[in-house]
Amino acid sequence: MSATPQDFDKQDIDLSQISKKIGSFFDNISTTIFKGILFVKKRRIIFTVLFVIGAGLGYFMDISGKIYENKIIVSPNFGSVDYLYTKVDLLQSKIRERDTLFLKSIGVKKPSSILQIEVEPVIDLYNFVSSNTTHLNNAQNTQNFELIKLLSEDGDVNKVISDEVTSKNYGRHTISITTKDLISNKGTVDPILKYLNQNEFYQNIQKTFISNIKSKMKQNMGVINQIDTLLGQFSSATSNSQKSDKLVYYNENTQLNDIIQTKNNLMAEIGAQKMDLVSFDSVIKENSSVLNVVNKKGLNNKMKFILPMFFIFVFIGLTLFRSFYKNQAAKLSAK
Repeated sequence: MSATPQDFDKQDIDLSQISKKIGSFFDNISTTIFKGILFVKKRRIIFTVLFVIGAGLGYFMDISGKIYENKIIVSPNFGSVDYLYTKVDLLQSKIRERDTLFLKSIGVKKPSSILQIEVEPVIDLYNFVSSNTTHLNNAQNTQNFELIKLLSEDGDVNKVISDEVTSKNYGRHTISITTKDLISNKGTVDPILKYLNQNEFYQNIQKTFISNIKSKMKQNMGVINQIDTLLGQFSSATSNSQKSDKLVYYNENTQLNDIIQTKNNLMAEIGAQKMDLVSFDSVIKENSSVLNVVNKKGLNNKMKFILPMFFIFVFIGLTLFRSFYKNQAAKLSAK
């Protein structure tokens, strides 16, 4: 069926109404924007005062309410990981209870400034499966690698390596201390580390462990001296133009090379043992520390930006509510 003139008229009317509505919509937006500009212009002094007051108050809050993060990376030796976590949990309970007498008794200078202490592992999967310390051999490293593979078969690898059971086996851990004042190594860090190292059981293990390392180093040095003597005799014998019946012949490509390789291996082992003596001079060994870093997470140190905007938005909200209330009251009165 062909369209009648009446149908075309209806379509023209519909398009005309749509155009009017679109135009009215944009007019309303323009009017609202203009009213907003007039609103700000009329109350610009109030906005300026609120901004200055908010910025000043926020700056004061940022200065007086600074929170500091302090990180201490430690290595718990001799299987003392669980001991470390238990001790840190005890310290956190004392801090939560505001037991400043206990904290003072272990040597902390400003116990009231400590807000929180916690420990977490430094996730280092590579060193976990390839440790080169003398007390962990290749077999142990292989076991660590196979353990990670086994645990990750039934779950996400990322979850496995950060799991509480797995993470406690990493070599390094971070002790985080949150404070509201600046601290120092002497006044806070050293007393806490001293407290963590005061355990007779692990101290006895440490003494035995170090004694064994020194004994092994002495034996290795003795073998190296014997090898040096043997090499010296061989050098003298080969440089002597007169050969005797007592001269011992060595196969240059086998026995002599084996002796030299043995010496090199022993020297490398002694070097690793010296590193162990440095690493194992404490039960909880401090590796490094970074102190008094301002915490800027969340709202910390941002109040000078937040408060001015907060005051301005509150003022705008109250003004709009007041206008709305007056309009509604006027409508009710007119009825």
